Amino acid sequence: MTVRVRFAPSPTGMFHVGGARSALQNWIYAKQQGGVFVLRIEDTDVARNKPEWTEGILSALDWIGISRGSYEGPYFQSANAGEHRAAAARLYESGRAYYCDCTREDVQARTGSQYQGYDGYHRDLGLGPGPGHALRFRTPDEGATVVVDLIRGEPTFENKLIEDFVIARGDGSPVFLLANVVDDMTMGITHVIRAEEHLPNTPKQQLLWEALGVKPPIWAHVPVVVNEKRQKLSKRRDKVALEAYRDEGYLAGAMRNYLMLLGWAPSGDREIVPWSVIEDEFRLEEVNLSSAFFDEKKLRAFNGEYIRALPVAEFIDACQPWLAGTGTIAPPPWQPEEFDADAFAAVAPLAQTRIAVLSEIVPNVDFLFLASPLMDEAAWTKTMKDGSADLLDAAIAAFDALESWDAESLKSTLEAVGADRGLKLGKTQAPVRVAVTGRTIGLPLFESLEVLGRERTLTRMRAARVRLV
Repeated sequence: MTVRVRFAPSPTGMFHVGGARSALQNWIYAKQQGGVFVLRIEDTDVARNKPEWTEGILSALDWIGISRGSYEGPYFQSANAGEHRAAAARLYESGRAYYCDCTREDVQARTGSQYQGYDGYHRDLGLGPGPGHALRFRTPDEGATVVVDLIRGEPTFENKLIEDFVIARGDGSPVFLLANVVDDMTMGITHVIRAEEHLPNTPKQQLLWEALGVKPPIWAHVPVVVNEKRQKLSKRRDKVALEAYRDEGYLAGAMRNYLMLLGWAPSGDREIVPWSVIEDEFRLEEVNLSSAFFDEKKLRAFNGEYIRALPVAEFIDACQPWLAGTGTIAPPPWQPEEFDADAFAAVAPLAQTRIAVLSEIVPNVDFLFLASPLMDEAAWTKTMKDGSADLLDAAIAAFDALESWDAESLKSTLEAVGADRGLKLGKTQAPVRVAVTGRTIGLPLFESLEVLGRERTLTRMRAARVRLV
């Protein structure tokens, strides 16, 4: 038997990081088993679907390494509508489903509670199809439905506790439960790997598989992804869009690595590992049962490690979209003609050790490419205290007299200026840094001044001195 897994997102918004994790888990499992990964777009929610969301799914999958052409599909659920309706008809004709015209209010009136499920009122009344007649599945009265789950063992659900659930609406359109089952059958899906939030629907879906005469797939319900308050990640509340992390400058490798650690860990006391190790070691049966905490701070730290591990040339290439402002990324504050590739290459190794996401490259190097620095006024107020004017005067004179404009000479010169005033280097260099870069933190100062050059450095220091008058 060829293993066939599927990833079936809905094109109703940005691509959720939890969905990305499910896609990766399905992808790896299929590769390990010599099987097939199927992409199905569940696009039947016409009111919320947009073509750009579908393209967003494909592009996000490309980014995390599930490239177009390497999987089967994408298929579209809407193209299978005829099969959905045919399956509903077969279930009705075989007696496994019946029609019901009860409204929600009718059910509540009979049960006396809005919390109790449907009571099977129309099971034996013989109501036929018609406008407003929903089709309900006839759940077995006795026995239990056992779900074979690679992660959770064999969850067992008593059939008497499963209400006769709707499989087609009053207008004849099948609901998600039935459409999902029929699609999986049509595509020959053998394993369904998805988040545990779908587990309550699984016995219903398994009953549908059995009623349609097809062996159910093997299930694997991975832990739900939660935020720091242990709440399920929400698009309304949390930062969950994979595209947002991509556009902020997270590396695909770091994101893949981190997502795979949500509920699972490689062997040994390690977390940052080559993708080949994850592909080799990942086992569905080793996935934890408890909820997986999506820790953005930890992801950020991961990304910083991945950035620092890049060869410098690759780091320079990776920064280009932010330096050029291409695509959906915001443009930098300088004009294209002001950018100096050689100057950036000179400071790139310094920047590489200090940023955690690629978008941070712009505020770290913008002082190199602007006629004057973007001044952080809070930094100016905090730094330019009594004595700053005198210190800048002395530093300007000392720098202007330097024969060699290099980082070591600049450092020793400024150290001497500070020593004459009883100041350590940290206190001495703060006004110089703000005058030249506009900020209190950034790349190593003296290496930055070396690249900026004598003339531009002294011009900025003199401008700051004038402002202090």
